[in-house]
Amino acid sequence: MALARIARSGSRRPRGTIGIFTFEKDAPPEGLSKNKYPLPFIGNARAGGNLSYFASNMKVDYSSFWGRGIKMTPQHHFAHAQRIVEESDSEQESTKYPTLEATKPGEKPRVVVLGSGWAACRFLKGLDTKIYDVVCVSPRNHMVFTPLLASTCVGTLEFRSVAEPVSQIQEALAKDPNSYFFLASCTGVDTEKHEVYCQSINNGELSQSHKPYNFKVAYDKLVIAAGAEPLTFGIKGVKEHAFFLREVNHAQEIRKKLLLNLMLSQNPGITEEEKERLLHCVVIGGGPTGVEFSGELSDFIMRDVRQRYTHVKNYIRVTLIEANEILSSFDVGLRQYATKHLTKCGVRLVRGVVREVHPKKIVLSDGSDVPYGLLVWSTGVGPSDFVKSLADLPKSPGGRIGIDDWLKVPSVEDVFAIGDCAGFLEQTGKQVLPALAQVAEREGKYLVELVNKIGKQNGGKAFSMKDIPLGEPFVYKHLGSMASVGRYKALVDLRQSKDEKGISLAGFVSWLIWRSAYLTRVISWRNRFYVAVNWATTLVFGRDNSRI
Repeated sequence: MALARIARSGSRRPRGTIGIFTFEKDAPPEGLSKNKYPLPFIGNARAGGNLSYFASNMKVDYSSFWGRGIKMTPQHHFAHAQRIVEESDSEQESTKYPTLEATKPGEKPRVVVLGSGWAACRFLKGLDTKIYDVVCVSPRNHMVFTPLLASTCVGTLEFRSVAEPVSQIQEALAKDPNSYFFLASCTGVDTEKHEVYCQSINNGELSQSHKPYNFKVAYDKLVIAAGAEPLTFGIKGVKEHAFFLREVNHAQEIRKKLLLNLMLSQNPGITEEEKERLLHCVVIGGGPTGVEFSGELSDFIMRDVRQRYTHVKNYIRVTLIEANEILSSFDVGLRQYATKHLTKCGVRLVRGVVREVHPKKIVLSDGSDVPYGLLVWSTGVGPSDFVKSLADLPKSPGGRIGIDDWLKVPSVEDVFAIGDCAGFLEQTGKQVLPALAQVAEREGKYLVELVNKIGKQNGGKAFSMKDIPLGEPFVYKHLGSMASVGRYKALVDLRQSKDEKGISLAGFVSWLIWRSAYLTRVISWRNRFYVAVNWATTLVFGRDNSRI
């Protein structure tokens, strides 16, 4: 008997774990495939079917984990950490893949949230973690306060003032033993197995020692809040040469480029023509983001550039190109005020359509060329490639994920969608809501109340909410729109829609309202303090124009 036990123990393969994931030491998880989306949507995958889509993935050198000193933890420390087995036809060996398996009876149900934007973070903030465990999957570990992002491009605010860590919005992600934040992108969803397929992010040169790999997470409830991507309308050269303004790293790159051009233009040997091109800032899109960035940029030029870059102060200029009218959703009087104020501050307004973008110039539809040194693209957002890949989910007009009156995807169980990635189905009789932070925040607030209510009625587990009444449907009421136009001026439009009458303000009082409203909407008291201090510092000492 003793010899038999020794023989059996000797035949076992050595095994270890990293974090919550279990794998074989001689067969680590495989990495990223060569395709852009290695894990397509598999809504009709059968239970017990093989996972052949992992077969083409590259191997990960897990020796780097030991090199960085990551501690190996026994598997029994994590009840959910199980292994996925795929049998090879040619070899009788099994390959293990990281996974977070389904919750067991007696354990709290798990809510998986995809994204860390306005909708996702408002949902995370209100989720009752006494009822649920929560897992957040996002390629960034913070929320961006987008209304103030334009101010960071010119040094009015520092970048830390507009970024809120997700683990501080929902502390359970950092403290609870069965709640996690995964820095990854979702690449597919299996709504029958209640699983999402993820890929760890690859941050270019910063992660050369870490090759991205695939893993999956089981869910009881899934909240898709993956946001949207900038619209380029298929125009050639936009992605290669233009800057977008949706993330903190976008603002950082814009600030670096702007200050670099200012300093290079002072070097000897620069021709007059090249100097004018380097210092020509072009903004495409006359929505709130484009107008606010143009206003901040013109204010920066009038207050700071003319004092600190006197050799080139007469060369720098701003051009705002819009196909129709700027701020089309605002009152007519406010649009006229914005046009006059921007023009007075030196912003040139051009009505036109971009046909092509080159490294140093853009070509308009009328054939004219516009040289530029900095190009910022702000023409709205549309469905991301991830949302487009979810072919088995219903779509609303415009290509977003289709939802019903309760923000639930009606064709599948336990899946909700909120924010810029979601829109009402045609049969609801409601229009698709605009991609605004206000809309996303209100949807997140409504949904978290609904999900908490479902959990209190024992409907948190998968396939257990069919008989639970959902209550009142979601109704969105627009609270108004605001936009800064620079030089202590702003617009406030409190109408609920374009066709209704309401209060419209413009000028210095509106600017005070704009700043006060956004300061109160900043999530944490820490960041409110940062924003207030940055505003005061900028007012007294000017903007920081050091290129770091």
